[in-house]
Amino acid sequence: MKILYNIFVFKAQILLSLIALFNKKIKLFVDGRKEIFSKISSLKNKDTIWFHAASLGEFEQARPIIEEIKKKYPNYKILITFFSPSGYEIRKNYNLAEVVCYLPLDSKSNAKQFVKALNPKLAVFIKYEFWPNLLNELKKKNIPTILVSGILREKQIFFKFYGGFMRKSLHAFHHFFVQNTTSKKLLKNINYSNVTIAGDTRFDRVSKILEQDNSLDFIEDFKNNQYTIVAGSTWKEDEELLVNYINNQSSEKEKFIIAPHNIKSDAIVALQKSITKKTVLFSDNDGKNLAEYQVFIIDTIGILTKIYAAADVAYVGGGLKTGLHNILEPATFGIPVVIGNKYDKFKEAVDLVKIGGCISVSNQQEFTKVFINFKKDENFRKLTGTINKKYIQDNLGATKIIMNYLKTKL
Repeated sequence: MKILYNIFVFKAQILLSLIALFNKKIKLFVDGRKEIFSKISSLKNKDTIWFHAASLGEFEQARPIIEEIKKKYPNYKILITFFSPSGYEIRKNYNLAEVVCYLPLDSKSNAKQFVKALNPKLAVFIKYEFWPNLLNELKKKNIPTILVSGILREKQIFFKFYGGFMRKSLHAFHHFFVQNTTSKKLLKNINYSNVTIAGDTRFDRVSKILEQDNSLDFIEDFKNNQYTIVAGSTWKEDEELLVNYINNQSSEKEKFIIAPHNIKSDAIVALQKSITKKTVLFSDNDGKNLAEYQVFIIDTIGILTKIYAAADVAYVGGGLKTGLHNILEPATFGIPVVIGNKYDKFKEAVDLVKIGGCISVSNQQEFTKVFINFKKDENFRKLTGTINKKYIQDNLGATKIIMNYLKTKL
């Protein structure tokens, strides 16, 4: 299995380089990795803590720990690596990190060179990133390594009869901080007992959102004290349901803010043209009386969290594509959340659907019904939102548990 894995990584490097000639996202993936070793050279002989996140969601899980480390141990340097371009491009200028770069592809030579050059005091992997060659190099050097907000599932290769190579790589972890009892039991079944159920650090992250100023003048002008639905990180499948509802079921006193996942100009133009109600773009709102518009399309990034603060109900996209986006951000504001029907890989969504704070829909009829119910029944909205707020409060504390452990390592 080890040999096959290394052959696969070798071939992937060649294939990705070829695909990059025709695909912009893969080009970012390939070209960004050419700068890795020059970037981390600035950390040579520095006391560095390395955080690795697959993408943006995992970065948000790392963030509370990074903030606490910077507060309590300011002399340590922070390196953040990303696997995906979407995470890297958005957070490449994160101010609490000395270096932000891509993770090298997990070949034996890359792993050896990377760990030797960096020689971190601590390595922190987030949620479900497991790269065997990198982990083996960390283990060889006995570098303290932890998993944070880990989620493990029975279908993963570690728990298959043929997964010995991957199971062995888990020896690199000095401790596993997991989200649930299932993950702990699965690790115990393969003889790992260095496990603590700490929960998800994102709860600590989103709870702090309430401490910041979330007001945006242009959003308040647009909302104009009217009932407002915010649809965040929407994909085409989400927008089809939403636009149908806006065009055929919405009332004049019902406002909509849409923050699409894809903000390329052609996609934004197509979305705007599909809406029959009076619509304005963020990029074209200067000098306009926003209160006159019914739909506000946010064709920029970085402000969605603040926009959720203005919502009476939130729809979070991606759940019709199996890539559900962050539902904890709107939930922390104590508002109802609606999502698609493919959410089983997201613990917080499973939990909130079960207890009634989050409503799942799979088609136009269900979508329309739930939004009509929320519009008409204020008590229903308040009850659903209260469930979400309490769920956030009940799940705080993962960062504190992890920081107590790190006292022994830093």
